[in-house]
Amino acid sequence: MIRSNDALFSPDSMIWRVHGDVASMMVGGVSALLLQMLRPAVLAGVWDHSNFRTDMLGRLRRTARFIAVTTYGARDDAQSAIARVRSVHQHIGGTLPDGTPYRADDPALLAWVHISEAWCFLAAWQRYGNNRLSPAQADQYFDEFADIGLALGAGIVPRDRLATQQALHMARPHLVVSDRTTEVARLVLEHPPANPLSIPVQRLVMQAAIDLLPTWAREMHHLPESPRLMGPLVVSGTRQLARTLRWAFADR
Repeated sequence: MIRSNDALFSPDSMIWRVHGDVASMMVGGVSALLLQMLRPAVLAGVWDHSNFRTDMLGRLRRTARFIAVTTYGARDDAQSAIARVRSVHQHIGGTLPDGTPYRADDPALLAWVHISEAWCFLAAWQRYGNNRLSPAQADQYFDEFADIGLALGAGIVPRDRLATQQALHMARPHLVVSDRTTEVARLVLEHPPANPLSIPVQRLVMQAAIDLLPTWAREMHHLPESPRLMGPLVVSGTRQLARTLRWAFADR
């Protein structure tokens, strides 16, 4: 992704630092998907209006591209990407299995999607990124990323660590696991990679993503945390992957 001098955020922003790390964003992205789908109406939007069953990799790539464009792209490109997503959301809606109507442009649902991403992206950076953010820098990251959530139509979104933790806590009564959740989580975690040789790397990233989840979210999904002796190996392996990818993508 070409980094524009006319991006929505400056090169010294925390969002540039966090979103530019390939490995931690992969881990955080999977964790965010697992967290987001615990909200039934968010899951329904994917279930009813997405081709995730046949094009999981394509969906993940489109999400990654949106994050890259809105973080690093020229201001006009970022705003166009946001407008496209808002337009799509306006035409998505339906009914939950219990008869409750939902809409993809519901500000509360958009806020949940944003909160899940912000928390998971930063948590992944703090574990696997290059130099942890200080508490003040972490607050700055949440403050910067909130602008994207609001631009997409989200309702109230947190702008610091404390507010984000409070938002996660307040959301828990609205989170549910169903057969749908289990199926979508399985597709996310077990989708075949484009190159079979990358299966070991994919398994490492997926386990790192599971381990990154808040304990209560992992338990809701009935996903096993790495065993005590394996946990450090998952962390060290993912950190080595992150270092390799930073070297591979470094400007030369």
